[in-house]
Amino acid sequence: MANLKEIRNRITSIKSTMQITSAMKMVSAAKLKKAQDAITAMRPYSSKLTELLQNLSATLDGDSGGAYATQREVSKVLMVVVTSNRGLCGGFNSSITKEVVRTIQHKYQNVTVDLLTIGKKGGDVLGKTYNIIEKRNEIFEDLTFNNVALIAKKLMEMYVDGTYDKIELVYNQFKNAATQIPQIEQYLPIKPIEISENVSVNSDYIFEPSKEEIVEALIPKALKTQLYKALRDSFASEHGARMTAMHKATDNARDLRNELLLTYNKARQAAITNEILEIVGGAEALKN
Repeated sequence: MANLKEIRNRITSIKSTMQITSAMKMVSAAKLKKAQDAITAMRPYSSKLTELLQNLSATLDGDSGGAYATQREVSKVLMVVVTSNRGLCGGFNSSITKEVVRTIQHKYQNVTVDLLTIGKKGGDVLGKTYNIIEKRNEIFEDLTFNNVALIAKKLMEMYVDGTYDKIELVYNQFKNAATQIPQIEQYLPIKPIEISENVSVNSDYIFEPSKEEIVEALIPKALKTQLYKALRDSFASEHGARMTAMHKATDNARDLRNELLLTYNKARQAAITNEILEIVGGAEALKN
């Protein structure tokens, strides 16, 4: 019977785990819907802003990006690593940390690399090996454009004053609830715009103020939007990954519970059979 009691305790424990993972799955599903709507609504705006900036820049002579497009010899790189503050989301965080390590080891072997982490999990893992200049774990508690713009402004200042020669974003791009794609995206300097010979740029417009002034005003806004979109992508990806992980955990717990119930019923049946045999054996002994 001790064995039966042990199995009963395990079944009770697994049922409790199932309730927790199922509740976490439902919470993540609700948060995912809101986060997915936000990133879906933002992508057309971000895409159109980039298109507008490219069309304007393509009609200008020389370096249209000003200080933000100045190409320098790369000796110091800043990587902005976006992870989550909480775990239980499958390989969401590990895929980003592995991508950072792989990039540093293969791409920036002879370059000084610093990190700015957004999300506690990435900072905890990477901080053991690499230099982290700042941790902004609080940003996901109030993920608004104005709060993200403050970080973007600081990144732009560090690039312009020469603190870093290159800045990259590392984050998970949201595709769907089950798929998140690790991305390494050049943030600064702004990549030169490539115009194909087969693509014509419509420049038959009158600009007020000048095109140069418009581009100068658009670039900081586009950079802030780019960072905000990356964080929104990561935020939606996190909830999608957690929902999927909790769904799998619930299914695995259910399968284990069913196996234990089968084992328990077999053990209980065997115990009852043994008791019957003992009773029958005792009755036969009394007759004799």
